[in-house]
Amino acid sequence: MRVPLSWLREYVDLPATETGRDVQAKLISAGLEVETVEHLGADLKGPLVVGQVLTVEELEGFKKPIRFCTVDVGQANGTGEPQEIVCGARNFAVGDKVVVVLPGATLPGGFSISARKTYGKVSHGMICSSDELGMGDDGTHGIIVLPPETEVGTDAVELLELVDEVLDIAVTANRGDCLSIRGVARETAIAYGLPLRDPALLDVPGPNAFGYPVKVSDPVGCDRFTARTVTGLSPEARSPIWLQRRLQKVGMRPISLAVDVTNYVMMELGQPLHAYDRHQVQGTIGVRRAQEGEKIVTLDGVERKLHAEDLVITDDRGPIGLAGVMGGADTEIADHEVSAEGGAATTDVVIEAAHFDQVSIARTARRHKLSSEASRRFERGVDPQAAAAAAQRTVDLLVLLAGGTAEAGVTEVVAPSAPHTINMAADHPDKVAGVAYGRETVVRRLQEVGCDVYGQDELIVTVPSWRPDLTDPNDLAEEVIRLEGYENLPSTLPRPPAGRGLTGRQRLHRRIGRALAGAGYVEAPNYPFVSEHVFDQLGLDADDPARRVVKLVNPLSDEEPALRTSLLPGLLAALRRNDGRGSHDLALFETGLVFQPRDTAKVAADLSVDRRPSTDDIAALNAALPDQPRHVAVVMAGAREQAGWWGKGRPADWADAVEAARTVAREAGAELGICKGQYGPWHPGRCAELTATVDGAERVVGHAGELHPRVLKALGLPGRACAMELDLDVLERIGDTVPQAPSISTFPVATQDVALVVDAFVPAADVEAALREGAGELLESIRLFDVYENAEQLGEGRKSLAYALRFRADDRTLTVDEASAAREAAVALATDRTGAVLRG
Repeated sequence: MRVPLSWLREYVDLPATETGRDVQAKLISAGLEVETVEHLGADLKGPLVVGQVLTVEELEGFKKPIRFCTVDVGQANGTGEPQEIVCGARNFAVGDKVVVVLPGATLPGGFSISARKTYGKVSHGMICSSDELGMGDDGTHGIIVLPPETEVGTDAVELLELVDEVLDIAVTANRGDCLSIRGVARETAIAYGLPLRDPALLDVPGPNAFGYPVKVSDPVGCDRFTARTVTGLSPEARSPIWLQRRLQKVGMRPISLAVDVTNYVMMELGQPLHAYDRHQVQGTIGVRRAQEGEKIVTLDGVERKLHAEDLVITDDRGPIGLAGVMGGADTEIADHEVSAEGGAATTDVVIEAAHFDQVSIARTARRHKLSSEASRRFERGVDPQAAAAAAQRTVDLLVLLAGGTAEAGVTEVVAPSAPHTINMAADHPDKVAGVAYGRETVVRRLQEVGCDVYGQDELIVTVPSWRPDLTDPNDLAEEVIRLEGYENLPSTLPRPPAGRGLTGRQRLHRRIGRALAGAGYVEAPNYPFVSEHVFDQLGLDADDPARRVVKLVNPLSDEEPALRTSLLPGLLAALRRNDGRGSHDLALFETGLVFQPRDTAKVAADLSVDRRPSTDDIAALNAALPDQPRHVAVVMAGAREQAGWWGKGRPADWADAVEAARTVAREAGAELGICKGQYGPWHPGRCAELTATVDGAERVVGHAGELHPRVLKALGLPGRACAMELDLDVLERIGDTVPQAPSISTFPVATQDVALVVDAFVPAADVEAALREGAGELLESIRLFDVYENAEQLGEGRKSLAYALRFRADDRTLTVDEASAAREAAVALATDRTGAVLRG
């Protein structure tokens, strides 16, 4: 809401020394968000005067029309002689009154004016448009043409009110009253402790039987409808300069007198109005819900198909306006320009001032994607008691400015309603704020807002009609607190109970994140929404459990209506985006929840808001939710080690994905089994199945490896991309997070190497497990350091696995015989279980 300070001063006697910045500070302290203060005409410097065009000479031989004019500016130029000016605009003629800026002046933006030669003539100044003076859009897109009665030589700066300060207020959704000069003036008066001259306090005649006929069929959607009629409007009447300038300062474009007056009153009182051409309205004006499929052409020229919930204004033909949003083209006000073109200008108007349901107007505006100044106000709440005063104010202005006659008939349809009252303890604001305001302060502040307050310890508060947002005691407490000053509230830091910090689960998640970040991965959180089509791209089987998803009733995007069952879709999309933007060496990770529907769907009960939910309530609510295990996943592509003077570097491969799983398992203190596998998006020959022992049974907890070429092509991913995903909750369940101190022996290690030849299909993990078990307690560690395949030396379908075995005893130095015996026992068990043969 833009609020000119000059307009504000009409209703509040602010001290003459108060600037826009001062008012801004006061309103911010009172709880209004004043974003900026615009200084209109701050760098404007005269002389800027009214002139009359005496002659116009068309200059030939130029690419665009150019006119050489002489303009009478009176004594403003010091000589009284006509001023010679070159101008390219064509919307003025000889005899018109225009705005002239003379040499020595400065226009907004620091544009200095001086006499200069152009188009073969010397131009002594400039004939101005509204844009050049920083006035905003006046609808002419050309030179300002003033009314004929304007006196030549008048100071145009004062005439056009070019110097002013405008406060730009970001009005929140609950403060519809501040979408008007009246509402902001009330807040200003309270902030300064000054009286308010309420522009809505007018003498309004009561309703009678002679008014224009109105029938309201939906009193819930429209609880108040006032209609007034003005006849005999002069077709030549134009909006005076002061009215146009005020509309421009609040951000509206002058259109025609009747429309400008309704817009002016709306900005002044906050009550949207609409003026109908009386000769275009046929029969009774009605208010009802639209019939499904009805159509209307609104004032913006768009034909709109109506919904059964839309509230419409009708006459005997059907809808003539979207109630509270925009009028129809059939009853549009026609100004004098239409009359000049051969049409009939509007001389008689019916003025509508109504109060509509907030929710209904909000839904209609969003349904038709049609936000207007009227709908913005009705959505946030309009004072229903102001409708009659707004209609009277409009009538008075039309009579004054257009020479019209106000008909005696007054129509007012009102649905019975009682004022809203709230019971509140007098010390309730004290408890909310933690400040002892006292009853007198509470009552005074509520009365300043406009409330009627009765009672002593228990207050009965009647809310003013312009504040529909005040519905409960906390709202009233907020009014007291904001007017007393938020800055006066004491700063009290919360005192958390000692001994509480992160849970073990939270600490584990943080350790895993730090470990992966230390391994070179970058965290990339993603939205949990997916399309079911992505499961086809990942190559999942038709009966794969991951295809069972939880669908949202109101998804943010219709293309992604389901909750994820895997972290890979989001991570792979992030990998694709970054690769497409030039980052080709990537390693990303994410820890997050996945969502798995339960076998039996349950509906969550609505919890009461007047008490804390019980343990049973929370348990029932959780039982209705899907299972939400936490997973961890990594994806990578490009170089894992960069090339440089230190070496050639290497690309990321399946082994890096497996090592990422091992890194996670180490942080969780869990044992992870790794064997050959095949699943969904992974390459069947380069996929590791990750297992863990849970309750004595082996369970698959994830997969790691290189992605399938078909998946890479379907998702647009770089070649040889790799991925890993693990069920983190399972690792947390079986893991031992108690820190283990390393065992340091004072005795030397005995190292024995062994190379075993096995069939190519035998997993290295099985061979390692056999060696570890056979070696016994003396084995400290085992490491696979070489894999060799050569058909000529080893035979077809055979491979050699070389392991380094480290033996150590805690209480003695091992002899060669002891180390060799442990090695031979390990080889013997490996031979028995896997068919391994010592490589000779």
